[in-house]
Amino acid sequence: MHAISFESPNTLKEALKVLAAHGDKARPLCGGTDLIIQLRAGVRRPDHIVDIKKIKELREIKFDRKKGLRLGAAVRCIDIFENATMRKQYPGLTEAAHLIGSLQIQNRASVGGNLCNGSPAADTTPALIALGARARVAGPNGEREIVVEDFVLSPGRTVLKPGELLVQLLVPAPAAHSSDAYLRFIPRNEMDIAVVGVGASVTLDRDEVVRAARIALGAVAATPLLAEKAAASLIGKKLDDAALETAGRLASEKSSPIDDMRGTAEYRRHVTSVLTQRALALAASRASGKQG
Repeated sequence: MHAISFESPNTLKEALKVLAAHGDKARPLCGGTDLIIQLRAGVRRPDHIVDIKKIKELREIKFDRKKGLRLGAAVRCIDIFENATMRKQYPGLTEAAHLIGSLQIQNRASVGGNLCNGSPAADTTPALIALGARARVAGPNGEREIVVEDFVLSPGRTVLKPGELLVQLLVPAPAAHSSDAYLRFIPRNEMDIAVVGVGASVTLDRDEVVRAARIALGAVAATPLLAEKAAASLIGKKLDDAALETAGRLASEKSSPIDDMRGTAEYRRHVTSVLTQRALALAASRASGKQG
């Protein structure tokens, strides 16, 4: 039997001290919805578990109309879904958080944990990328910020170094006439892993011409992707069928999926195009005030 020590610090300073002392032998515990399974399967074998749920800074949702959102890494998915400000200002991210597992899982899982798990099929990661989110990380050498599209390096591997901890996710305040959306395709009606996931954000002018856009893809490459060419193709255009089809095609070309038990690469490329068009249309409808 592998012995593991367990610590539950009350402050960020205490948590960082423990993590720094044990380096790659320590693992933070937030909700544990992934970590507990990995421990049982022997995928991870840390000597020290550091429970971060008691740290106030990591459990806060703070929104300012100028500064944007500061979302603590340990905020539960259910707290995001039940937060009226999150539903109004960031509906796509809220939708993504609400798609993670069952209600029981959402009462434990967090967006921060979802990102740090490093899964290519994570639901909230494309939603964060679409919003231009940054990850605030603290560690032995101080703090740094990383754009979320650069956070996951490969399946299960992130930019976090031994002793470092994701503290907050920093999301810009929505511009006027802007909104976001997240859509995924799964084999079953609920509680399944995405075959394809697409996050999109759109900013329109008064004539409903696209001024800014971001498109992010999940489950179609080794890491979540930012589809820059697809988004750039929309600038200065109205989101008519032709513009949507072009964006969908470019997003599909950006993807590099594999064949597995949940879908073929060819099928995933097709679904990427379809979901990109639908997510953009939904985000634009919200941005124009036609849909809440």
